[in-house]
Amino acid sequence: MMRSVTLGDQGLSTSVIGLGCMGMSGMYGPADEAESIATIHAAMDAGVTLLDTGDFYGMGHNEMLIREALRSRDRGQVAISVKFGALRDPDGGWSGNDGRPEAVKNFLAYTLRRLGTDYVDVYRPARVDPAVPIEDTVGAIAEMVQAGHVRHIGLSEAGPEVIRRACAVHPITDLQIEYSLLSRGVEEKILPVCRELGVGVTAYGVLSRGLLSGHWSKGRELGAQDFRGVSPRFQGDNLDHNLALVEALRKVAEAKGVTVTQTAIAWVLSRGADIVPLVGARRRDRLTEALGALSIKLSADDLAAIERAVPPGSAAGDRYAASQMAHLDSER
Repeated sequence: MMRSVTLGDQGLSTSVIGLGCMGMSGMYGPADEAESIATIHAAMDAGVTLLDTGDFYGMGHNEMLIREALRSRDRGQVAISVKFGALRDPDGGWSGNDGRPEAVKNFLAYTLRRLGTDYVDVYRPARVDPAVPIEDTVGAIAEMVQAGHVRHIGLSEAGPEVIRRACAVHPITDLQIEYSLLSRGVEEKILPVCRELGVGVTAYGVLSRGLLSGHWSKGRELGAQDFRGVSPRFQGDNLDHNLALVEALRKVAEAKGVTVTQTAIAWVLSRGADIVPLVGARRRDRLTEALGALSIKLSADDLAAIERAVPPGSAAGDRYAASQMAHLDSER
């Protein structure tokens, strides 16, 4: 069932769906470690060959979790994509981003040790550091490519100008950015630039952090460590509005005999072969449901019905709190 694609023009072959591992390290509240590892194994068994992480997910926990999961597997079976640069404090707070060349190499050294590997398949700054020219950040990663510690360079949440400047320094394999039925800002300017320059897209947030899963309910309680508790789309009237969109999408999904989750992922898959959605499943049952999207063929009528249910720009609330939106070069 799993298909392979080439992500961008730099020759990185990967499964058409990747596994985003962030939720396994506390960003959505506590996760069961044994089940997380079992989910990674199940994904690999299903043919998923792209694992996405960040060195700041759980302050290194996520990388060590992946290391444990791969202990009994062939490292060469997967491509590991790592984001770096986000600065944390002991209480889990956020204090900016660091894209200095010396920081790039320092972050990478610790990542390689935590992952238990001697190379990272894709290495990317989690956010563009406004205090450091992107040419300097990408140039430092390029040195690590030459040294054999990194195989491909990626970007995350970068806007058109930064993408162009980065590509002038070194070929960029992919841009990681939020893209879903509720987050379509990439379509107007960013996606055309990526396609012009041969940069693939790995789409995160394809289920809008659970909103588009069809499993979310208004009365759901969120733990203190679940960052959705401060996400505008999960607050008050915004949540009511967004859940109404989900119910409209549910009617489309049920008419086709599939789930809301599968419909939302299939829609992202329909956007182009150069776009690889990352599913953030923390459990095997959720992974199985998500991978069911691979068997869905959306007709022109299906796509039109989806557009009517969730029109572009219909989401209520920004995708991050204001303090985090300020760090998104893609939103400038």
